[in-house]
Amino acid sequence: MLIVAGFIAIAYALVCTSVLLLQHRLMFCPASVIENTPADFGLPYEEVWLPISNQDKVEKIHSWWIPSDSPESKVMLYLHGNASNIGGYLEIAQRLNQVGLSLLLIDYRGYGRSEGKFPRESQVYQDAQVAWDYLVQQRGINPQDIFVYGHSLGGAIAIDLAVRNPEMAGLISEGSFTSMRDMADYERKYGFLPIDLLLTQRFDSISKIKSLQTPIFLIHGINDTTVPARMSQVLFDAATVPKQLWLVPDAAHNNLTTVATSEYQQKIREFVKQVYAEKAIA
Repeated sequence: MLIVAGFIAIAYALVCTSVLLLQHRLMFCPASVIENTPADFGLPYEEVWLPISNQDKVEKIHSWWIPSDSPESKVMLYLHGNASNIGGYLEIAQRLNQVGLSLLLIDYRGYGRSEGKFPRESQVYQDAQVAWDYLVQQRGINPQDIFVYGHSLGGAIAIDLAVRNPEMAGLISEGSFTSMRDMADYERKYGFLPIDLLLTQRFDSISKIKSLQTPIFLIHGINDTTVPARMSQVLFDAATVPKQLWLVPDAAHNNLTTVATSEYQQKIREFVKQVYAEKAIA
């Protein structure tokens, strides 16, 4: 019995150590092959490479700039979720471009053609900041004309970016979660582990959103089984800024723009207009 108990203890310690050291590999699912470009969706685009310093070397982030036909268009920085790469998010980019928005889509380090090793939480925050700085400093876009959109894990990255750059026009979060700790509870399979001691990739949006100074629009599919819609409700309740919440019937985690295309586009237009209407009143 002592020998069996010893083996169990060793196995448990190995599992805990693996989760401590490799948890980012459970959270990020990057794909290196880009299967589509904006041209496949009839969108004009420009390849943009954004340098970012990493210790003693410079790595480059791959991104696409998709301009709008409208000379007075607003700009949206799109931050995708934990899987695939920017090539897998072109349908939503097309929907947003049709609304009249110019877009910058980026791949975090380790995704698509972006350089760098397997990503971690601190790095994707840096990547988003570099993309923001590019829009403001190199393209000369007024921060108050830039919206940030984050889907799923990208929503957590977008919230972090908005807290650090409160001058942005507005923030849209689709299908995102309150924190990685809450996601561990939701998925249940990690219940036998001391998660509070092991978790280093926290993506703690519920704590950060209380400091948010940017108007926010939260969107979530009611049938989402990957991230429950109640998490967007909790984020909405915690935010103290001008806010909107749209829970979309029949939509799951990755099909929301297909399920509610025309209504989705109208909601985005209305949010952008409302942001500027409230600024004019203020």
